[in-house]
Amino acid sequence: MNRASFDKFCEQLPATTHVIQWGNASVWKVGGKIFAISSNWGEDDTECVSFKCSDLSYQILTEQDGIYPAPYLARAKWVQVRGDKALSDQDVKNYITEAHKIIASKLTKKVRTELGLS
Repeated sequence: MNRASFDKFCEQLPATTHVIQWGNASVWKVGGKIFAISSNWGEDDTECVSFKCSDLSYQILTEQDGIYPAPYLARAKWVQVRGDKALSDQDVKNYITEAHKIIASKLTKKVRTELGLS
């Protein structure tokens, strides 16, 4: 999934905000908390997508080629998908949707209500 597709998809999820951080990373948040990031990584400047996932998904995904524990975020069960061959765009969208749900579920009930996520 390229960055333009990533941004277009994340924009459609409920109650999201977007910022450019850490140089030129496209960072998507819900309730002020990050759920997905698109950035470039490594010497070859490969496009990458990082997202929060469940413990089980983290274990399964990090065993696949092209998917790594996300730098600086792996301890919180984030993965980084490098390039466009590791997962289909639809699979990435499904995982990003789930990441959004995981992060939104950790918001307080008051914040979820204010954002229309209840």
